[in-house]
This record gives sequence, structure tokens and C-alpha cells, in this order.
Amino acid sequence: MTSVDFYILNSPQQNAVSVFACKLTEKAFRQGHQVFINTASDTQLQQLDDLLWTFRAGSFVPHAVYSEGAADQPPVVLGHAAEPADSHDVLVNMATDVPSWFGRFDRVAELVSGDDTQRNGARQRYRFYQDRGYTLKSHHI
Repeated sequence: MTSVDFYILNSPQQNAVSVFACKLTEKAFRQGHQVFINTASDTQLQQLDDLLWTFRAGSFVPHAVYSEGAADQPPVVLGHAAEPADSHDVLVNMATDVPSWFGRFDRVAELVSGDDTQRNGARQRYRFYQDRGYTLKSHHI
């Protein structure tokens, strides 16, 4: 069964969630996991695509934007409003809703900023998972 981790950030910086997503993704990649990052918008997808190359000096996270039918995907793939065809390891969800296909992943990471609106949305997602019996953990960052 899918395990779900909520990472709750208290940082007032506007890009804190994106930077944390990069750090978490890099850690998962270094541990040999395949990661699909589900973004909230095309704009966020483009920003994260750039940030994965620059979030810290010396970082290297091989990634690409999801393309349906692509033969060879790197270990990290970013997408918005796209259901990945073959990913099933780690899902980093930066969207405001729970994607309908989340259950085929072994792990889901829900990222939550310090913004009240985001936290309210995260509470709804938490209840969604909880009501369906998923194992939940919260991490305050």
C-alpha cells in the first residue's frame, strides 16, 4: 500500500517549497529511486525545471519534463496535468489536489508551505488519504 508523507515547511520564503522539492528529489534520486514531480501549474513546472539545475552549487539531478510515449525517461520526471505511463516509485505532489493515479506509487510526498490557504488544502488532502486508510506521516521542516 502507498505510504504518504506530509512535509510541512514553516519558511516565509516564497520559493521554499520548490527548493525543498529539489532537495527531497535529489535525496531520492541518490538513493536509487525514480521520482515523478506533479506540479500545480505549467509555470511552476518551468520554474522547477530550471531550479533543479541551480538550487545548490554542484547539484546534478538528471530530469526532464514528462512526454507521453518517450522511450527513455531519466530518473526524475516533472509533469503537470499528466498521468505518467510507467512511474510507480516516488510521487512528489506539489499540486493542490490528490491525483487520481497516486495509488500506484509506493510513496507519495505532499509538500505544504506556510501559507494558510495551502495548509487548508493540505488538511483536506490529509483527510482524503486518512479516510481511505493510507499510512500517513508528518514532518515539520
